[in-house]
Amino acid sequence: MDIFEMKFAKVFPLLIAKAERKGRTRDEVFKVTMWLLGYTKEELEALLESEATYGDFIDHAPAKNPARMDIKGRICGIKIEDIEDPRMRDVRILDKLVDDLAKGKEIKQ
Repeated sequence: MDIFEMKFAKVFPLLIAKAERKGRTRDEVFKVTMWLLGYTKEELEALLESEATYGDFIDHAPAKNPARMDIKGRICGIKIEDIEDPRMRDVRILDKLVDDLAKGKEIKQ
């Protein structure tokens, strides 16, 4: 199944679990997500209770941070800056931010 067709409520908790395994918190994952995509905590909570897909989550982000385009690095062996599909790039940027958070790097605010 395509990531964009998967339920947000199934995918996003996996990001939270990745961070929590390394001693980080759900709130910290929310903070990097809010920085990246402009959601409020209440909006993220509502998405977790909804039938929204991960594609809906990416496509309807209230305010994608323009600074996200400055994020470089590799995720799953692929250079973020080489990803041409803007939707997939945003998915991978969020993955990268959560990975960095889990590794103890400073979170975006």
